[in-house]
Amino acid sequence: MATRGIRRTAFALVAVVAGMVGLTAASVPLYRLFCQITGYGGTTDVAEAPPEEATDVLVEVSFNADVDKRLPWRVRPLEKAVTVRIGEPGFVAFEAVNLSDRPLVGQAVYNVTPFKVGGYFYKVQCFCFDEQKLEPGQRVEMPVSFFVDRELLEDPTANEVRQITLSYTFYLNEEATAALATEAAGEPVGDS
Repeated sequence: MATRGIRRTAFALVAVVAGMVGLTAASVPLYRLFCQITGYGGTTDVAEAPPEEATDVLVEVSFNADVDKRLPWRVRPLEKAVTVRIGEPGFVAFEAVNLSDRPLVGQAVYNVTPFKVGGYFYKVQCFCFDEQKLEPGQRVEMPVSFFVDRELLEDPTANEVRQITLSYTFYLNEEATAALATEAAGEPVGDS
């Protein structure tokens, strides 16, 4: 009887560990989805085009890039900061280099600080909307165009902000990278 209880406990512990591993693997995409839906954590909005008029109020936008240790890329903004008028289109490019000897697919998650301005920071074009595939040693420039919405000036909790930081963290997309390796080996990709 004791052996049966030990087996049951061992099975339960294995199931808990497997569940935790699964949640860890899904945490980045789930967190990104949550933040994009709720605007939590400084998640930005997306716009088709910038407004036609800008204000005379200036804001400095700084840029940051971090890379998860499992993704052997070097990523950096080509400009550390730009100053734009609120409502005016801004542009920056990031450089990414694949330091490995194999093709890799990366994905960026992003936010702005202070968090309270996330809903007023709009991206018109961004590499973060899509997965990025880099061949071994490949270097690319990835553009971001954005603007800070004029409505920021009407928000009494955020209208004093004149410095914003746009941050990216790049993660290895293990599933897409594995599919690349399978495709390169000549094996069929997907279910048959």
